[in-house]
Amino acid sequence: MAAAVSQGISSQVFSIAARQDQSAVLASTSSSSDCAATLVIPRFTGLQKSSTSAIAAGRHVSHREGFSKQAQRLSRRTRAGGAVTVEMVVAVPSANKVESDFETKVFKKEKITLAGNDEYIVRGGRDLFHLLSKAFQGIKKIGVIGWGSQGPAQSQNLRDSLEAANSDIVVKVGLRTNSKSRVEARNAGFTEENGTLGDVLEVVKESDLVLLLISDAAQADEYESILGAMKPGSCLGLSHGFLLGHMKSVGDDFRKDISVVAVCPKGMGPSVRRLYEQGKEVNGAGINASFAVHQDVDGRATDIALGWSVALGSPFTFRTTLESEYKSDIYGERGILLGAVHGVVEALFRRYTEQGMSDEDAFMMIFWLLSILLGAVHGVVEALFRRYTEQGMSDEDAFTNSVESITGVISQTISRKGMLAVYESLSKEGKREFEAAYSASYLPAMDILYECYEDVESGNEIRSVVLAGRRFREKEGLPAFPMGKIDQTKMWKVGEKVRAARKEGALGPLNPFTAGVYIAVMMAQIEVLKKKGHLYSEIVNESLIEAVDSLNPYMHAKGVAYMIDNCSTTARLGARKWAPRFDYNLTQQGRKDMVVDQIALFS
Repeated sequence: MAAAVSQGISSQVFSIAARQDQSAVLASTSSSSDCAATLVIPRFTGLQKSSTSAIAAGRHVSHREGFSKQAQRLSRRTRAGGAVTVEMVVAVPSANKVESDFETKVFKKEKITLAGNDEYIVRGGRDLFHLLSKAFQGIKKIGVIGWGSQGPAQSQNLRDSLEAANSDIVVKVGLRTNSKSRVEARNAGFTEENGTLGDVLEVVKESDLVLLLISDAAQADEYESILGAMKPGSCLGLSHGFLLGHMKSVGDDFRKDISVVAVCPKGMGPSVRRLYEQGKEVNGAGINASFAVHQDVDGRATDIALGWSVALGSPFTFRTTLESEYKSDIYGERGILLGAVHGVVEALFRRYTEQGMSDEDAFMMIFWLLSILLGAVHGVVEALFRRYTEQGMSDEDAFTNSVESITGVISQTISRKGMLAVYESLSKEGKREFEAAYSASYLPAMDILYECYEDVESGNEIRSVVLAGRRFREKEGLPAFPMGKIDQTKMWKVGEKVRAARKEGALGPLNPFTAGVYIAVMMAQIEVLKKKGHLYSEIVNESLIEAVDSLNPYMHAKGVAYMIDNCSTTARLGARKWAPRFDYNLTQQGRKDMVVDQIALFS
């Protein structure tokens, strides 16, 4: 898929009327009511020709700088004439903002400015592989523990990069003796005979850098034995901050005689491998990654982490902390990247079929939205599908206008031109329909996203993942409850037919209502992350780039289950748990305000 997005995100108010003042309030009188109706829509800024720039999967893209520090009052009238007033402070920089600067002795650090905020990154590329030996100085063996979503990709990318650099560092995979994944590891070239495959604790004991890539729930149960087996002075590498969150919740901490770093690719493992292989032809292609240094016992941790990221093929590496990473990552998976999109398209499908669309067309429209919404994705698309079918669309039309719409034209537009370009490409009537859908969806979406973030922040969601992992096996006389299927509703069966009949290169229709719902959910997620102190580089990657570069192609190819179930166990659990919440809130709270049949309101 084309290099993605990093849309400039500004939290100024978005004035549908494109006025230059900052009040950003639209007020007009509905012909069907004697009440004034006021809309305030938080600003989203697309690809702009201005002085500042944002990271975008392999290149810089510009965006308008600045964000409002003024509180804006949102006042809207419902159909019944009742006033709903909400006071919001549009994203002001948090006092807890993560420090993005760092020192490296090996790689070139580059300053970028995003919405007036300076951040620091390292650009990747195969032309940097000759620096890996210096970055990994003192490391003779890298142990990769686990073969789930990230394990296969990271072990193979590291091995191939080190071979390309003529390094003698060994990459060895550690798996349980009875693991079914051993066959897959052997097929990838890791074998007992060549010394690159062994038992978990054996590999941990002999490695200088241990990459712990087993599931988060398994880490919670196994970390004590793994940390206990590590050599003093060695380095623990994580690709998710989940373990820190769990240890904090139980009052534990890492050993003080080891370094602890993280490199977190902003995409599922299969995409990390696929785009790395593409990068063999196009220097710098790959999946962006964040890095963190939690403990540094000998001054080498930063360059070890950066070397790891470059070896994975990351075109851009930006700094975070383990705590900030797990909060934004777990939240993002349950929001725009996986859970919300599913809920959005389910709701849209119902709406379009209610309106008279065929099943196939409704699915196509949702699929287009999915390329944008891919996290809240599951819950949002389910709600949209039902909404369209309930309004009279055929199942086929409803699917086309909800799902196919998401992974097609919207995704491509955001990838190449930015979010604002989606709105600007609409007709006058289309813009009014977008406005109604956006205004009705924004607060119901933020309601769920705010709750979700604070569940992650408090540790509740982390405990939920650990407990769910333990329910995968029999205990306390109760049966095992593994994860069930997520593509068994009517709309996904319709989707199978739609994909089979889809012409090559078809992008689906640009449905203004679908676009409005989707972008509202996306902007609500962005707003929460900014309010909570996350840097723009992290916000952009967790809300936009990961969706278009990594996840959407999987949904477009084979459906929602193929996308979600190629992700980590934590992501899969979260999508299943939160998708219905987005579906419900958009259907129950947003629905009464989706006044598309009262377009006169915006005249």
